[in-house]
Amino acid sequence: MVEAFAVASGKGGTGKTTSTLALGMALAEEYDVTVVDADMGMANLLFHADLSAVETTLHDVLVEGGAPVDDAVYERHGMSVVPCGTNLADFEAADPSRLRDVVATLAADTDVILLDSAATLSSRAAVLPVVLADRVVVVLEPTIPALSDGLKVQEYATSYGTETAGILFNKVTADSDMDRLRERAERYFDGPILGSIPESVDVQNASEAGDPLLTSAPDSPPATTFRDVAASLSIQDHDPEALAKRTVSAIQPDLPVDTG
Repeated sequence: MVEAFAVASGKGGTGKTTSTLALGMALAEEYDVTVVDADMGMANLLFHADLSAVETTLHDVLVEGGAPVDDAVYERHGMSVVPCGTNLADFEAADPSRLRDVVATLAADTDVILLDSAATLSSRAAVLPVVLADRVVVVLEPTIPALSDGLKVQEYATSYGTETAGILFNKVTADSDMDRLRERAERYFDGPILGSIPESVDVQNASEAGDPLLTSAPDSPPATTFRDVAASLSIQDHDPEALAKRTVSAIQPDLPVDTG
């Protein structure tokens, strides 16, 4: 079995990478999980997963005649992690469309693939992880404007046959108007509200230390909520070969017209 999820937001600063790692670690308590930093232009997952010193990254795989996928896979925090580099020249040399082959290769040897997507839908490379996934988890800050950003993610996902796994509200405070937000999210989004992650100094401390939240503060309210969200994601049993075939034949997405 294997299922691929894109974790996307449509806007920067939502805590998408923190959410990807937390969900990955929580799911890894039951499944074989592979996390891919598919934010090829603004990668930062490697700083959160103790991978800043590695030699081979996703960029090295995506260049013509590049490294084998296995060379960029590292075991961290109970998961397999494929980090992306931060060098601009490496990003410019990489061919994002090769991500299709990477996902197809990984699908043969894991249960769950989490694609940490770009913050904004500003390029084909940014949209591609959403296109390749079976379902997308949309991470939103608890504001009305954020719902609009999330709907853009869902619109692109739907247009390429990717379902919405659900909405994850992050950085929720006592002042957040969650009743109003839930009502509108339930009205406009196809998937359920997966959970509301409370804002916490534990998240900030983990980020500053370069540690995943579930390692730094495993019993904190945000970590507990992430585990509950992961438990609510019923992993669907897909044939790895079928997913691989669909992935490698996926159409390169159109350039987004309006991301404003």
